[in-house]
Amino acid sequence: QVQLVESGGGLVQAGGSLTLSCAASGRTFSAYAMGWFRQAPGKEREFVASISSRGGLTYYSDSVKGRFTISRDNPKNTLYLQMNSLKPEDTAVYYCAARYTVLPGRQIDDYDSWGQGTQVTVSS
Repeated sequence: QVQLVESGGGLVQAGGSLTLSCAASGRTFSAYAMGWFRQAPGKEREFVASISSRGGLTYYSDSVKGRFTISRDNPKNTLYLQMNSLKPEDTAVYYCAARYTVLPGRQIDDYDSWGQGTQVTVSS
């Protein structure tokens, strides 16, 4: 399995931006499709964005499309999530996830490795 560690969360005002990072170790990063999920207090974990193993295919949830950008740097074993025009409803713990295949998924069960999460809080 690949080990994942998220970073870059924090407190930001509505309309601001943050970039999350997910550092991977333990296996060949470029063999894994990757995803970002989030979980707000009292809510289920939900899909945010995903990217294929080489970065050529991306998916986004409707709630973040046009505001968030998922990307990856395979030589650096790192996944990113650029978040712009943040809203209070984006407040959540953000998790990165990995699946050992080329194509990205949009379901929690598609992924078998998870990071510990990083908190993003957007104030109004």
